[in-house]
Amino acid sequence: MKRLTAWLCLLPTITLLGYMFYVADQIERQSVMDESQPADVILVMGAAEYRGRPSPVLAGRLNHALLLYLKHLAPYILTTGGAGGDPDFTEGEVGRAYLVTHGVPAEAIITEKMGATTVQSLDAAIETMRRMSLHSCIVVSDGYHIYRVKRVLQAEGIKVYGSPRPPAGSLTRNELRWLYLRQAVGFMMWQVGINL
Repeated sequence: MKRLTAWLCLLPTITLLGYMFYVADQIERQSVMDESQPADVILVMGAAEYRGRPSPVLAGRLNHALLLYLKHLAPYILTTGGAGGDPDFTEGEVGRAYLVTHGVPAEAIITEKMGATTVQSLDAAIETMRRMSLHSCIVVSDGYHIYRVKRVLQAEGIKVYGSPRPPAGSLTRNELRWLYLRQAVGFMMWQVGINL
């Protein structure tokens, strides 16, 4: 009887871990798929900025979005991201300024500058897209981030194509696995209503 009780107690944990590893595998598969095709807007997920300058990660995302824009895959670029502790700049504003200095017309750039988390940025982006009657987007971020972003947007009825920025630097296999697992946890938390 004790053995049966122990197995019944372990079963939910085993199931949860199995699901987490399944989601991490889906995240890994999505992370290398470039689905870019014509859409209403290119949505750039924010990343750190340093006193008004994009971090290497944010610059990589912005450069990739710029390339997609120059291929005429969308008429607008939507930059996202709040202050992240910086009293003077937001990730969204820094992204906008960077794109303008690289030749994108200011009127082609939409900025979301309030989101402190992925889901908050997406909620604001969704509201902006609805207001502007934009129904599809190409999401630009790091590969490990795209699966979760796509699912949040798809849950709101938006047609989404992922386009990961080219990898910069070399992450080990274990570092990548950690990122996939971390995103899997974030996705699972979003599924139960905890937004990160």
